[in-house]
Amino acid sequence: MASYKEIVTKAVVGKGKIKTTTTHTLKTLESPAVILGCWVINHTFKGTKEQDKVIVNGKFDVNIWYSTNNNTKTEVAKDTVEYTDTIDVVLNDDYDGQDEIIVRAIKQPTCTKAEINDNDITYTIEKELASEVVGDTKIKIGIEDYEDQEVIDSEIKEDFLN
Repeated sequence: MASYKEIVTKAVVGKGKIKTTTTHTLKTLESPAVILGCWVINHTFKGTKEQDKVIVNGKFDVNIWYSTNNNTKTEVAKDTVEYTDTIDVVLNDDYDGQDEIIVRAIKQPTCTKAEINDNDITYTIEKELASEVVGDTKIKIGIEDYEDQEVIDSEIKEDFLN
C-alpha cells in the first residue's frame, strides 16, 4: 500500500521578463560635431515583489565620446540614468508567500542609437531583465510500504552493481 509524504523545499514559484527601450537627452557644454562612441557602465539593480509583479529599481552610467571644434578636440559627456521597471510575474498557486527575488540582466543596457540635436545628444538604450521568485513549496511523493526489507536491500545492491 502506498502512502504519501509532503516535502517542503525552496523552488522557483514565479518567473517573468521585460525588454525595454528608452530614449534620453544629454545636454553638452561644447557643440558636438560627431559622436565617436557610447558606453554604458556600472549597471546595478535590485528587485522587490508587490503582489504578482517585481519592481526593479536600478541605475547605470552612460559615457558619450564626441568631437568638437571642427573635429579638432574631443569631450566625454556623462549621464547617470535611474530607472524603475515593472516585471509581470506568473506565480504558482502553492507557496507560502515568503519570497526571495532574483533579478538578472539577460541583456545589459546597451546604447543602440546616438544622434546630435542642436547642442544636445539624444541616445537610445535597450536592456532586458528577467526575474525569478523563489519561495517555499510542497511536493508530494508516494512511499511504498514493503514487508520484506531484505528484498529491497538486495534490489538496491543489484541496481547499484549494474
